[in-house]
Amino acid sequence: MHTVAHSAVAWTRLALGTAILLALWIAYVLGVPRDGATPFNFFGYFTNLTNLLAALTLVACGALSRIGAPVPLPLNLVRGVVTSCMLVVGVIYNTLIPGTGSAPWWVSLLLHAIAPAFLLVDWACVGDRPPLPWRRLWLVLPYPLAWLGVVLIRGVTDGWVPYGFLLPSHGAPYVLAHVAGLLATLAFAACLVWLLSRTTGLAAFTRRRSR
Repeated sequence: MHTVAHSAVAWTRLALGTAILLALWIAYVLGVPRDGATPFNFFGYFTNLTNLLAALTLVACGALSRIGAPVPLPLNLVRGVVTSCMLVVGVIYNTLIPGTGSAPWWVSLLLHAIAPAFLLVDWACVGDRPPLPWRRLWLVLPYPLAWLGVVLIRGVTDGWVPYGFLLPSHGAPYVLAHVAGLLATLAFAACLVWLLSRTTGLAAFTRRRSR
């Protein structure tokens, strides 16, 4: 039973990771003739870039589980960071910018709802991750801060921003308030993910404590 459950989790992670990659490819291809999409613009969207990282993480974790190899602590830390950022994707999109974008509805549903929900449920219910050290909670910051930095610089130089609430024309107080909201949401999500790493999960997998 243990082997069957472990195999099911591995295949599910591989399947969802592959589905996300396929959805991103379809969304990019559809955007090229209409908007002249470039990888730099396409992955300038936090949703697209974070889903790409989530997909690669799911595929890596699924492949390791499939061959019975333990997921190393560095990869579990990456998974914790990605899960935290995907929760931000789900919360921000479904509260601030629902229904926007030109991707097919099923792509939007997958990237903004199904994938974030799966990563949270997978993290909470499958106990194959160690308790993440609180001293490494700061690791959730570099990636979102780097993204924000690039986006804000582009906003005041070439005028391109992925989301309307980051437009410089709104004024610095407005933009900074939304940035603060994003970071507060990220901090809450990260604390939740780090806390959940201390639960055993519903699946009876052996937990590997961090060293």
